[in-house]
Amino acid sequence: MTAKPRDARAAAETAARRSYGRLLAVLAARSRDVAAAEDALADAFATALEQWPANGVPEKPEAWLLTVARRRAIDRRRRQRASIDAQDHLLLIGEESEAMELEAGGEDIPDKRLALMFACAHPAINPDIRAPLILQTVLGFDAATIAAAFLVAPATMGQRLVRAKTRIRQTGIPFRLPERSDLPERLDAVLEAIYAAFTEGWSDPAGTEARRRDLAGEAIWLGRLVASLMPDEPEALGLLALMLYAEARREARRDANGDFVPLAGQDTVLWDDAAIDEAERLLSRAGTMARPGRYQIEAALQSAHCARRHTGRTDWPAIADLYLVLGRLSYSPVVEVNRAVALAEAGHARAALAILERLSADRRLAEYQPYWAARGMVLARLDHNDSAREAYRRAIALESDPALRQFLQGRMDTLPASLLN
Repeated sequence: MTAKPRDARAAAETAARRSYGRLLAVLAARSRDVAAAEDALADAFATALEQWPANGVPEKPEAWLLTVARRRAIDRRRRQRASIDAQDHLLLIGEESEAMELEAGGEDIPDKRLALMFACAHPAINPDIRAPLILQTVLGFDAATIAAAFLVAPATMGQRLVRAKTRIRQTGIPFRLPERSDLPERLDAVLEAIYAAFTEGWSDPAGTEARRRDLAGEAIWLGRLVASLMPDEPEALGLLALMLYAEARREARRDANGDFVPLAGQDTVLWDDAAIDEAERLLSRAGTMARPGRYQIEAALQSAHCARRHTGRTDWPAIADLYLVLGRLSYSPVVEVNRAVALAEAGHARAALAILERLSADRRLAEYQPYWAARGMVLARLDHNDSAREAYRRAIALESDPALRQFLQGRMDTLPASLLN
């Protein structure tokens, strides 16, 4: 049995998209060496691309990949050691037996991703790198994508990730769920990684990229898992609510022609009422715990937008106030950009421009498209049309989504012609 190279590659890509984190978590659970597990898994995918076109795609691609990766890891460890003590020898025999069982079509691959996520959030790892480490190991993000999400240079992010993986190996951090009393201190990094994954999946509104579409669903699934594990943590409930609010609007983000539709202009009939109602219940339950946090405030922002399905209008002053609370609770320049937009929509364009001017010194925003789009909108409201046009040009140049580029171009084209022309 053979397979066309294109079909073999598609099968390998599907396995990577659906099961990369699950495979890596199983590989790293025993050795506690994330980097070595990544190398072994990469070798397995390379072998698949060599063998599957000739031999056919196996019935259980993920099991095949795990078997090959485990054998690669075992071979590498044997080569690295001049001698192996009895305990290590028994460990290798056990791994070989499991690999043979999987290859023979044994039990399904266990899902150890949640354990890996909490291992990456161990107190021994620098807090700033915990969420990025989860994104790379569990969800397969590359360093450049992670760096963009956290507004850090790719080279810097890459170095930090390497150091974190070395730290895991050197300290022997166990790949298991910690004691319940230790969960809260690791929760922030886990939630931050889940939200970053959802945001990456959300960045494909048309749903044309399978990896990104799957990421959004995967993030919601992981969010449900954490919320069920920690039902008394309001931030876990808040994040799940936040993602459900956003996902409920997916079908309304493009019109029949595929054009981008901003949130304020979306047809509420297209929103998923069931998902919004579930999010409302989650947010209400979190609120009874009287421990407000970032994700609860962000979910409340989404709730304020979703209220338009009942009221027919957007309460921009309330949204601006919520962004002010969010900024005080968890400051970031992105929050301030969004607050400026809300203020402008509420009729306070001068106050909005003052915020954006203050942010102009932040180098991280130089390549951040929403900052320039917001600046263009605010300047246009103040009739500073030449400056608005320049800001829109910057935003268009930074945007990769053709539909959003067209939307920004349309806004720029509505500006009155310059008197200098």
